[in-house]
Amino acid sequence: MLLVGVDFGLPDFDSELAELGLLAQTAGFAPVARITCKRSAPDAALFVGSGKAEEIRMLAQMHGAQEVLFDQSLSPGQQRNLERVLELPVNDRTLLILEIFAQRARSHEGKLQVELARLKYLSTRLVRRWSHLERQTGGAGVRGGPGEKQIELDRRMIDEAIKRTKDRLVKVKRTRNTQRRHRSRAEVFSISLVGYTNAGKSTLFNALVKARVYAADQLFATLDTTTRQLYLGDIGRSVSLSDTVGFIRDLPHGLVDAFEATLQEAVEADLLLHVVDAAHSGFPEQIEQVQKVLQEIGAQDIPQLLVFNKLDDIAPAQRPLNLVDSYDLAGRSVPRVFVSALKSLGMAELREKISEIVLAHTAAGRETSVSD
Repeated sequence: MLLVGVDFGLPDFDSELAELGLLAQTAGFAPVARITCKRSAPDAALFVGSGKAEEIRMLAQMHGAQEVLFDQSLSPGQQRNLERVLELPVNDRTLLILEIFAQRARSHEGKLQVELARLKYLSTRLVRRWSHLERQTGGAGVRGGPGEKQIELDRRMIDEAIKRTKDRLVKVKRTRNTQRRHRSRAEVFSISLVGYTNAGKSTLFNALVKARVYAADQLFATLDTTTRQLYLGDIGRSVSLSDTVGFIRDLPHGLVDAFEATLQEAVEADLLLHVVDAAHSGFPEQIEQVQKVLQEIGAQDIPQLLVFNKLDDIAPAQRPLNLVDSYDLAGRSVPRVFVSALKSLGMAELREKISEIVLAHTAAGRETSVSD
């Protein structure tokens, strides 16, 4: 697989295509070469322009690449035109993430959500995927171009499948809302883990609640939301802790929409544990990407506690003197705790900070009740 990235002057451009390479490996592909270029704007027909497209074709031939993968989303027309020029299958970042999600989803809800996103993506690619239909001709008296009736049939089938999947997800969402109402009636303090993919959310979740959620050093190791009770000995009460799907740069909008039921756990939480890979050189950009998704799903105003994970991966001389401090997040000071979920470093401090926030929330709730 040949990886292609186009620099449009955006600050988060991955010049090494490192993340795209990890995504490709996660999906089971083997990158054989990488190429980047600069443009002020995408070429309408080929995204990269005819000259660069020819360069990509020659590089793919040289390395024996069987497929070309772009780090950005391509329009159906650009995808189709590139395949004609490169004479190879061409896919984009969106389809790659969909492929990973399809491989990783385990729960009934997760599979439905991935299927919905896949169907929405496919519905925009009918012209490309069904190009063989151009060989068909309409019958006598049929208006329209060649193959139009069959393409319309395929589109209607996909639209019906999308409707069925949405209806099934509505039922799942209704069940989740019922569970949330039960927790709300019981006055259970709700915490959701959010963060960039591979920041160590599931490892932290397991360390806090002694669960056995699948955790691995790879992108999107787990997709399905898991909720457990976390007992806080300092204050003698339990809270609800949910592990959610990881975020990533340019997370396809279709996936954000499809995973609404899962992400609703974050939207309705009392506190977000925003897990950050403290050892990653680009953690500020990753924090920014998470904030963008939180904004998109309407969770931007929920209180956050930043958990800078993977402390053990930071050189001893560069580790912070204090495990608990604050971090400037979009102009506001947010509490931060440094931990290593894998090595159990800073976990006592994290529990103490969570207990402090829960107590403050409870006290504020009592004051509100009194004033009412």
